[in-house]
Amino acid sequence: QVQVVESGGGLVQAGGSLRLSCTTSGNIFSINTMGWYRQASGKRRELVALITSGGTTNYADSVKGRFTISRDNAKNTVYLQMNSLTSEDTAVYYCEAHPPGRPSSWGQGTQVTVSS
Repeated sequence: QVQVVESGGGLVQAGGSLRLSCTTSGNIFSINTMGWYRQASGKRRELVALITSGGTTNYADSVKGRFTISRDNAKNTVYLQMNSLTSEDTAVYYCEAHPPGRPSSWGQGTQVTVSS
């Protein structure tokens, strides 16, 4: 079982930036596809961004050009740099670790609140 821990959430004003971090343990980090998801109050969890073991990235249309996902395999960490935040970005953000051919593991989430 892969353990996943997110950090970096908080309260920020609209137009501001935050960087989320997600660290894993329990397997070889570099083989995982890593993803960031979010769930706003009363809404379904949605994909924000993901990055494959080879570094290929994919973003939700709503965050393209504002958010950047990256990974540091030496630190077993994936990051989500969030810029130009709006109130629509307010949500609990979850990190997913998906080893190839194995079930995903999820963190407990970190709250991001954007005040307008």
